Amino acid sequence: MIALYVYLIVLGAVSLLAFAFYGADKAKAKRKQWRIPEKVLLALSFFGGAAGGTLGMLLFRHKTKHWYFWAVNLAGLAWQAAAGVLLFLYL
Repeated sequence: MIALYVYLIVLGAVSLLAFAFYGADKAKAKRKQWRIPEKVLLALSFFGGAAGGTLGMLLFRHKTKHWYFWAVNLAGLAWQAAAGVLLFLYL
C-alpha cells in the first residue's frame, strides 16, 4: 500500500510541475519571450503529469488547438490511472 501512496505523491508532484510549466509558457507567449519547448511540456504530461498538464491546458487556454497535446495528455492519463489501479489491486 505504501507503493501506491508513493506513486500518488509522485504523480501529484509531477502534475504540479506540469501545471506550472503550462502556465509559465502561456505567460511567456503573451510577453513574446523565450518559450518552454513543446517536447518538455509533452514529456511532463506523459511521464506523470497528465492531470496537471490537462488542467493547465484548460485553465490557461494553452495548446488546446494542438491535437497532439490532447493525445499525449489523454494517453498519459490512461496509463497513469491504469498503473494506479494495478498497484492497488496487486500490492
